[in-house]
Amino acid sequence: MAPEAGTGDTPKKRDEHTYRGVFGAFPYAFRASDSWLFRSYVVVGGVAALLLTVIFALALVRLFGATARARFSVVRAFFFLVGLAAVAPTVAPVLLVARTRRREVPRRPGYEAGLALAGYLFLASLYLGLVAAMPETFVLDGETVIRPPPSGPLAPAVAFLYALPQAVGASIPALGAALVALAHWLRR
Repeated sequence: MAPEAGTGDTPKKRDEHTYRGVFGAFPYAFRASDSWLFRSYVVVGGVAALLLTVIFALALVRLFGATARARFSVVRAFFFLVGLAAVAPTVAPVLLVARTRRREVPRRPGYEAGLALAGYLFLASLYLGLVAAMPETFVLDGETVIRPPPSGPLAPAVAFLYALPQAVGASIPALGAALVALAHWLRR
């Protein structure tokens, strides 16, 4: 490739310079990928990661307000780890593809599409785990709230998730995160 006028860098070298950490990985992976499924995941996963980060940050601020007198709270630390466990597997497919593209690591055909599919399945597992872990009644802002009854076309699936023990709710996203790691390991 010929250097571009005035820069002395090829477009490939310029891309390497613009890829700086998590925020630069998203546009870099989007441009570098050949898979439309993966490109769609870059957009959807990026929006989901941003929303999860904002939700957990706002909830953490509220938790700090509720536990203001405590010097150290195990609940705060646990809450931070739960947020990290939700966001990290969401951005992992994008970071893995950006890294393999930048380093020109050889990969099997379908690597990017497999990671995108695993990323989408992880996002679905977050929702399924949330539904499965929802208690029948809970207190929100001093008021007792009753879990909504299953309705609509997905009522049987929601009823099945409600019937599962609440501990299963945490294992569903854990399995989704393991699927992202497995997709990377099998396809590299």
